Amino acid sequence: MEQHVYGRAAKNDRPLMRSMARGFMGRCPHCARGRLFGKFLKVADRCDACGEEYHHHRADDLPAYLVIFIVGHIVVGAFMGVERMVELSTWQHLAIWGPLTLVATIGLLQPVKGAVVGLQWALRMHGFSGTPDALETHPEL
Repeated sequence: MEQHVYGRAAKNDRPLMRSMARGFMGRCPHCARGRLFGKFLKVADRCDACGEEYHHHRADDLPAYLVIFIVGHIVVGAFMGVERMVELSTWQHLAIWGPLTLVATIGLLQPVKGAVVGLQWALRMHGFSGTPDALETHPEL
């Protein structure tokens, strides 16, 4: 049963971590049965299982920034640890860290984007509340 507080649904009806985990796995943040992505980075217009609409999501550049932050910290930390333990030539470093960075970036981009869409769904952002977004910076528009 859904509880309402001041005309809004209770907070626990869309748990944040569960929604983000479902998005991270490429599943619908609402039902976890439908696919979130239609193509590699293209979010589907709606869930094929429950009908939840995704077309209004606004992930924009946040997933890319988060992936850069995560992969950068992992690769730079690993590089510094290896450099401290073993002496490698520049070519050896390029052969290790270039492909590792590329694979990690491509591997994390879709899951992180799914988690961002799950975050937006859980927090009822960008149309996930059922009402259109209001222009906050220029209400006269």
